[in-house]
Amino acid sequence: MEMQLWIILDLGIAAILAGVVGLERELGAKPAGLRTHMIIGAVATLFVHMGQVAVREFLHELPPGININTDPLRIFEAIVVGVSFIGAGTIIRTPDGKSVQYLTTAASLLLSAGIGMAVGCQLYLLAVGVALLALVITRFIAHVEAALPSPPTTDKEGKQVD
Repeated sequence: MEMQLWIILDLGIAAILAGVVGLERELGAKPAGLRTHMIIGAVATLFVHMGQVAVREFLHELPPGININTDPLRIFEAIVVGVSFIGAGTIIRTPDGKSVQYLTTAASLLLSAGIGMAVGCQLYLLAVGVALLALVITRFIAHVEAALPSPPTTDKEGKQVD
């Protein structure tokens, strides 16, 4: 019972840290915002903890002489695949076909899963650092990008258009 309470605390920590990333997306009116990021951070933490519990339980309940090879990295792989699928749903191509939108939002969803995985592994300082890094990237770097000159546009033949 005590272990489950600690896991619930970790879920809350992950939801809050991923929520920091989601709040920035929400304030920017992006398609995946606060709630989505919080859920992804929390579920990544939950999957990591459940994987740890499953490995421990399977190893204790096996009859003598039976060995099971466990690979905890498969849990991380499953989280990344699942979140990438959700992130792909946020990416859209503009009707003119010349640009793609919301790639940063899709990447921030993956980052929120990483925050959740870090919390699930009880790497709290890393999780906080990643959440802060995400804010620096999405807020500060966005201003740097806006100050950069736009790349030249080209026509269908690839010739530069003024």
